[in-house]
Amino acid sequence: MSADATSRSTSATISPNILRYLTAVTDELGADLRPALARVGLDEQMLQSADLRVSYRQGSEVIRCALQLTGSDHLGLRVGARQHPTAWGLMGFALMAAGTLRDAVETGVRFQNLSGAMVVWSAGQADAGFTLWADQPDPAVDAGVGTFLVQEAFASVVTVTRHALGAEFCPRHVDFLFAAPPDPAPYHELFGCPVRFSAARNGLAFPAAWVRTEMPGRDPVTFASLTTLLDEQLASRRTRQDLLEVLEISIAQSLPDVPTFAEQARRHATGERTLRRRIAECGTTYEALVDGVRRERVELLLRRPDVTLTDIARQAGFSDVRALRRAIRRWHDMTAVELRDTVHHS
Repeated sequence: MSADATSRSTSATISPNILRYLTAVTDELGADLRPALARVGLDEQMLQSADLRVSYRQGSEVIRCALQLTGSDHLGLRVGARQHPTAWGLMGFALMAAGTLRDAVETGVRFQNLSGAMVVWSAGQADAGFTLWADQPDPAVDAGVGTFLVQEAFASVVTVTRHALGAEFCPRHVDFLFAAPPDPAPYHELFGCPVRFSAARNGLAFPAAWVRTEMPGRDPVTFASLTTLLDEQLASRRTRQDLLEVLEISIAQSLPDVPTFAEQARRHATGERTLRRRIAECGTTYEALVDGVRRERVELLLRRPDVTLTDIARQAGFSDVRALRRAIRRWHDMTAVELRDTVHHS
């Protein structure tokens, strides 16, 4: 990433479905995820809000903490296996009203940004037949978090499909990019099919007969009505995401100076009150966006051993090194030296 760009990872645009189920599963395993939620500005009550959106960064940090607390190599499988079509909101009902399983999968891919997905879904015909692929939105994602996300993604797809079509559904095979874990048995038990590790890409292949299977709740009228509503939601979401992205890029390009909120309102030819309301509708604040961009800049500069903390503080817009150290402690609960060592080894 160039110094004058920023990442969508700071924008709050993801439905917190995964975090809701993750909190329930970690409770069952005797781990308390609430302090981790608090560190990224969330709590259990907030996770119950249908309007809440979290950033990829917030989600990743909570997942990373859950992995550390539980020590589970299969946490993503457990979280995915807890889900139901209704966990995906309106899109879940649209999947149940689709004509065939293939129609349902393609609908899920089309509206993936509304379901709380933290992977990038795509689907198409491959040598093995109709296949659903799950790619990481950020190739530099922490390896443990990346493994969790793909586990959760495929486990939830299989679980939701079984809710809709019956417990006998099994994929043709499931491929994972990561290496085989010490104990692969939970994968075979959950998927009930060949599971291949160290594959070229994360993919789930569907048996041809299942692809053509009609959904029990198929209803063309209901399906059309629901997809119309989903299209409207998607259009609204894109408008909101565009606003956040424009603001983040503006902040990043201005560092070490930060545009005042009044300046941003003028740039958008709107009043401060209106702009603040639009940002709030995205589930965040201008201050949080500034904090996220600064954080990303700091983490980027810490990867360069030739840049001192004084230089980083200046380039990221902090008043001095002490303010930078306090921010790093708040973000990561570690010192600047510890964080620099962490990013160098990540």
